[in-house]
Amino acid sequence: MDEIINRLKKDIENVKNSQDMSEIKARYLGKKGSISELNSKMRELSNEKKKEFGMALNKIKADANEIIETKRKEIEKRILEEKLKNESIDISLPSTSIPYGAPNIVEKMVEEVEDVFMSMGYDVVDGPEIEEDKFNFELLNIPKGHPARDAQDTFYIEGEDILLRSQTSPVQIRTMMKGKGEEAIRMICPGKTYRRDDDDATHSHQFMQIEGLLVDKKVSLSDLKGTFDVIAKALFGEDTETRFRPSYYQFTEPSVEMDIRCHHCKGEGCNICKNTGWITIAGAGMVHPNVLKNCDYDPKKWQGFAFGFGAERLAMVKYNIDDLRVFYTNDLRESVNFDRKEAE
Repeated sequence: MDEIINRLKKDIENVKNSQDMSEIKARYLGKKGSISELNSKMRELSNEKKKEFGMALNKIKADANEIIETKRKEIEKRILEEKLKNESIDISLPSTSIPYGAPNIVEKMVEEVEDVFMSMGYDVVDGPEIEEDKFNFELLNIPKGHPARDAQDTFYIEGEDILLRSQTSPVQIRTMMKGKGEEAIRMICPGKTYRRDDDDATHSHQFMQIEGLLVDKKVSLSDLKGTFDVIAKALFGEDTETRFRPSYYQFTEPSVEMDIRCHHCKGEGCNICKNTGWITIAGAGMVHPNVLKNCDYDPKKWQGFAFGFGAERLAMVKYNIDDLRVFYTNDLRESVNFDRKEAE
């Protein structure tokens, strides 16, 4: 064994590159290498000698590996030094200006809302964009013949049963049905929705909606108000004022519009808030008893509130954008506007 180690040290002195290094390693530690062949000697020994021989064999393997690894690092270091010497670059010249982009504002807006709700214990849930009529309308207390089902408003794919979802509310329905009337729910469902709108500065046939749902026992409208107040302050600043206004939705009772004080004019009235001093950013309300029943929740034991934001609407208000189409047309002003607001 000592002879093998001495021979290895002598052979390795002449190694100049990685290829030679690999050959040396194979010659000594490969399957047919000098050290590996010593294993065959084990069968010739008595049981008492096998233990002693095995310990010596492990030591020579460790010594050989250490010698080879030390030499390998030495070769790699020398190769690197040669490269640095021969491939140096002149860093005194000015660098090339590389343009860079910014996250899409709508995507960033969705992430901001998700972060706030997750900090309050809400789950982020996804669902299909091609939906069944019963989930998109029927179970949401929107019966046959309701104007929202009109073919002028909804993208139907197969007859009147399969459609592109016009809201993310079906994800709420699916989540409640999984709860089977026994589990409390706290979730939001951001995603694409589709409606037959003509594209203009404030409308699009496709838009991002962020809806939320909380179902539990002893839930009241004041819980919804507090939740909305937290969201508004997180997105638009701690000095943001909020208010509720009565409204009507088929799937909530009572229903409300949720407004924030116009941060541009501080409530005095401007073209952004249409001289009202307030900007509507969401619709909400207490989950209608019929919707709870449709999902096997007893409305005498369970209550809940639901709400919906338009991600584009939130972004337009926060970043003072007056045309929704800039989000989808690679308008460079969007990137500039976003970077400026983020810096502020």
